[in-house]
Parts: sequence; structure tokens; C-alpha cells
Amino acid sequence: MARKLKRIVLVSGTFHPLHSKAERAAREVAEELGVDFEVKIEDYTYLAEYGVKDEFGSASIPQVFAEFNDGTVKPVLWEFPLNERLKPDIVKAKEQIKSRIEKAISGG
Repeated sequence: MARKLKRIVLVSGTFHPLHSKAERAAREVAEELGVDFEVKIEDYTYLAEYGVKDEFGSASIPQVFAEFNDGTVKPVLWEFPLNERLKPDIVKAKEQIKSRIEKAISGG
């Protein structure tokens, strides 16, 4: 059975300055791909299990994940991209999310 995207999950905190931008990017990709979207507020257990961690073993927020029909969970956005003016870039964020989902589906 081929791996199929089931849901996109954002783990974030409403206090974080990038929360609304990460939510917008993840929600728009979920809508484009026709899958469910879920926001988990400060779910550090989920982050500890699936998140990208720094050199000290800590996972930062916001992070976006792709959940698949086979139970696999892959991080698809963990550092929000910036544009040439060093401002958060939602278009680049969406491109990264979609590209990493495609890679995970194709076996990456």
C-alpha cells in the first residue's frame, strides 16, 4: 500500500511570534492537498517524539508535521524561512512543507 498523507499538524504556542504565520502556511497547504489540519498547543510530548531537536536535545516551536496513513509522522517545517529582507516568508514555508511531504511519500 502506498503511503498517503492523512493530516498536517502544527505544534506551536500562541505566544510565539511566528505562530500565526506557521498556522497560515500549514493550514493553506492542508487545504490545497485536501487533508485534515490540526493545531497542538505546546504539545511537548509530540515534539519530543517526532520533532527536530537542537544539539542539546530540545525541540523548538513552531514545527509542522505530516501524518501518514501508515502511522508514520515526519517533520516538514522546523525553521521558518526568511525572505531577502529577513522577514518570515509564508510562500517559501509552504514550498518547503509540500516538498518535504512529497519526499516522504516517495520514500524519503
